[in-house]
Amino acid sequence: MTPHPILDIGEQLGLRKDELIPYGRYEAKVSLDVLARLADRPLGRYVLVTAINPTPLGEGKTTTAVGLVMGLCRLGQRAVVNLRQPSLGPVFGLKGGGAGGGRACIVPMEEMNLHLTGDSHAVQSAHNLLSAFVDNHLFHGNTLELDPGQVAWPRAVSVSDRSLRHVRVIGKNGEEREARFVLTEASEVMAILALATSLADLRARLGRIVVGVARDGRPVTADDLHCAGAMAALLKNALCPNLLQTVEGTPALVHAGPFGNIAHGNSSVLADLLALRCAGYVVTESGFASELGAEKFFNIKCRVSGLTPDAAVIVVTLRALKFYGGGGEVKSGQPVPAGLTGPNRDALARGLANLEQHLANVQAHGIPSVVAVNAFDQDSDDELRWVCEQAEKAGATSAVVTTHFRDGGKGSETLAQAVMAACRQPNRFTPLYDVAWPIKRKIDTIATRMYGASGVSYGAQAEQDIERATRWGYDRLPICMAKTPLSLSHDPALKGRPSGFTVPITELRVLAGAGFLTAVCSGIELLPGLPAHPSGEHIDLDPETGEIVGLS
Repeated sequence: MTPHPILDIGEQLGLRKDELIPYGRYEAKVSLDVLARLADRPLGRYVLVTAINPTPLGEGKTTTAVGLVMGLCRLGQRAVVNLRQPSLGPVFGLKGGGAGGGRACIVPMEEMNLHLTGDSHAVQSAHNLLSAFVDNHLFHGNTLELDPGQVAWPRAVSVSDRSLRHVRVIGKNGEEREARFVLTEASEVMAILALATSLADLRARLGRIVVGVARDGRPVTADDLHCAGAMAALLKNALCPNLLQTVEGTPALVHAGPFGNIAHGNSSVLADLLALRCAGYVVTESGFASELGAEKFFNIKCRVSGLTPDAAVIVVTLRALKFYGGGGEVKSGQPVPAGLTGPNRDALARGLANLEQHLANVQAHGIPSVVAVNAFDQDSDDELRWVCEQAEKAGATSAVVTTHFRDGGKGSETLAQAVMAACRQPNRFTPLYDVAWPIKRKIDTIATRMYGASGVSYGAQAEQDIERATRWGYDRLPICMAKTPLSLSHDPALKGRPSGFTVPITELRVLAGAGFLTAVCSGIELLPGLPAHPSGEHIDLDPETGEIVGLS
């Protein structure tokens, strides 16, 4: 399909030509002036797409979000899908791109997966500018008395490179200190881009970034280093959401890319605020499963935006249920075993417990949930129907089979009808915890309610971090948990719906600019490594046509 001119896509949302800043023919930035012009327009319906815990192959959350919006548009609704921009780490690493697939994807797919309009590069530049300011301040006399041994601000890189997880920085007179790199999508600057509600808010949040600790124990910030203004200048254009389109020519906003397991895992607040003034239905997606991205959507993003979600869609596949029911192992690049692709009611029944926890997680926040069973060609119709029946018994408002990957919007019309009905249900949305609670009580609540843990343990470093965050006055911030996405627990080996486990917290990081505290579970790395055969091996440029090939 040839994409429509981007000005035509903007017209679908009622955007004026002078409110779009085209980047070529098929992409554009949307001016933030739209928010002022449409301030009096009522908000559309707000729908979150989440999932059960995925297999390493992914279960089609992005394709479901895209397919749902196309299905809504086929039913005569004005709808838009809001997604994160994919990270170059997975694009060239293990997972591949994040633009969807089949008949349910965003186009131009190559641009979305790679540079798009340069937002990620702006984030990386702003992040590393602050890193340079930190070391420059230490070099030129250190008037702030910043303790070199307690510099917390890392450097950022856009591609997975495990060799940069631990580095040494050589300063004045040969003095050395420990340092590290994080993936750009794990940067606090990326989190700020996703959560800022205006240019003024962006600037204020950047200024509050804590880079380290002074020798007298006080926090040292980006404003103390007089760097936040320059960082804001680098991010000015990046703050504007990006307009693209689905393969069926319906609108899509793609903006910001914080990871779901090590950051807050949601696209930007500004994209949602803009879309909700322009469309009757806004469908957004959170990273990984409900205990990660959705929990952070409800308790971090919605606190910032002030928005109330109308419904949630929980994506499930027979393959994933059988995987979590012990039906076989899955490894990227290897054939999926017959125990996951063929009929296997026993594994399916055992794996259903995982879905039940995710239904409970959404129900704990008081909004209706629709289960979308993403069907593959080899799936049994009997098993698909059985899962829908069991999901409704477990508390789903409704459960439907969707075939958007094969059939596009037509394959999601039943899902679209179910979502529209769910949005008309009573809504008792409420956050999981009160931010005024002590830090440990908030962490314990997430671990026990969302993961099913029996408790939480805190290492010596975590105990020190919690005491310091409380002393600095950051104890009233929400919590961003950093843990594996491959289990409800902290341990990827614990499948299904584990119980009786204790979640180990190794450290607590203060992200004062983003406005949350990150509790890091044991084993989490903020800079992934590449697999033995990364996806980048298959990506190339056709010298005859100039087209990118092998990008998926």
